[in-house]
Amino acid sequence: MDILYRSTRDQAQQTMTASQAVLQGLSPDGGLFVPTQLPELNLELSELLHLSYPELAYKILQPFFNDYTKEELEACLAKAYGKNFTTPEITPVEFKGDLAYLELFHGPTIAFKDLALQLLPHLLQTAAAKNQTALQTMILTATSGDTGKAAMEGFADVKDTQIIVFYPKDGVSEIQERQMRTQKGKNTHVVGITGNFDDAQTKVKEIFDDQAFAQEIRQENYQLSSANSINIGRLFPQVVYYFYAYGQLLKAKQIKVGDKVNFSVPTGNFGDILAGWYAKKLGLPINKLLCASNENNVLTEFFRTGTYDRNRDFYVTTSPSMDILVSSNLERLLFYTLGEDSKATAKLMEQLKTTGKYQLSPALMEQLAQTFYADFATQEQTATEIAQLFDDAKYPLDPHTAVGSFVAHKYQAETNDQTPMVVVSTASPYKFPEAVLHALGEKNVAPGLAAVTQLHELIKQPYPPTISALFDAPLLHDQTYAPADMKALVAQIIREN
Repeated sequence: MDILYRSTRDQAQQTMTASQAVLQGLSPDGGLFVPTQLPELNLELSELLHLSYPELAYKILQPFFNDYTKEELEACLAKAYGKNFTTPEITPVEFKGDLAYLELFHGPTIAFKDLALQLLPHLLQTAAAKNQTALQTMILTATSGDTGKAAMEGFADVKDTQIIVFYPKDGVSEIQERQMRTQKGKNTHVVGITGNFDDAQTKVKEIFDDQAFAQEIRQENYQLSSANSINIGRLFPQVVYYFYAYGQLLKAKQIKVGDKVNFSVPTGNFGDILAGWYAKKLGLPINKLLCASNENNVLTEFFRTGTYDRNRDFYVTTSPSMDILVSSNLERLLFYTLGEDSKATAKLMEQLKTTGKYQLSPALMEQLAQTFYADFATQEQTATEIAQLFDDAKYPLDPHTAVGSFVAHKYQAETNDQTPMVVVSTASPYKFPEAVLHALGEKNVAPGLAAVTQLHELIKQPYPPTISALFDAPLLHDQTYAPADMKALVAQIIREN
């Protein structure tokens, strides 16, 4: 079965190969690439007991990236999942109380984005060679905190590539910002913007949509691509760890082959939970996907009412990677829910752009409710969840994971659903030390690296390598721009390189 890719908004249904979609990142019409049909996996659930993470990744990703040869894809996976992770399991599962926590923070930047962004640069380089492009690639990425560092870590000093990361200057944790601003690599550029993540993401999309700008930079021998989860090279690698988690539950005898499981997913841009939806479509026995939000709960309202409305107050919270009001990857789910109707999808996205909202019918929302449950946690509830689990099990959670954990417990209490529950643990507590310390009742919490030291003394867990390195790393990036100036900056960096 040959899998090609099309845009969620292209009524002509023009198609391209996986490697071409990886290179392009975002469709020129503003839509997101989706496979023309979902592949069938050559995988039995019982095999999950025996497959290593790279072996499983090959079985799941090969059908999605089927214009890559076996040798090319295996080489990409070998480079992505090795000693750059601090545990051979790559994504281990910890059982605490009545929940299982899928730890996605053992990579080089201690956040879940590593699982895809350690692979994407190799997919992109291979794609460039396969398609014999002589153009250099400019990676544009908007980040709410974690994507930026993970993307730069993957693309640092990659040949014929520049990467610019835009982040909200006052909307990430001090450790997240320090991780980005200490990033090495002659081709890396870190830019704070005077706005929030949605401002950065909207402007990046506008740059991608500007066909005149695309022609302008082509004259400079450059093409644009993305490291956000709008890129299929970011999205589909995330499917792997849902299957791997199921295998870990099998090994621990928490379930039997074929039993259903639930996943509670801290959700911002909707890429992580969408990967879970794809996993279900590919045959993983998922009962419910819990969409867990913080106080920026636009997704909770959408799944409860059918109305998506970004015209609301924006909150800067202790879980900044979820401080998002425009969840880009939801467009892919809408596309499928609308019967793969690109015209209807484009109409809703235009409504979102012009009015800030759109609405789905009750019948379509009832269809989504068969898989999705949505709720949110306030910052107080998030802190209480962190404190409770540490008191009970001496297991520290970062604020994002705590949101997922709170929503999981709330769902269980409301529904009495006894299905085994996996909380997707998206970041190390060392990434948000101030928030964790406050939640644990510590007084006189110092900012930044001092808080890291204070947290280390409290939780008695070793520093991850990326945190240890921060103590001596010099700040290498110090730029702040208004969103309106982002395109001019991109053009300037291209001219200079």
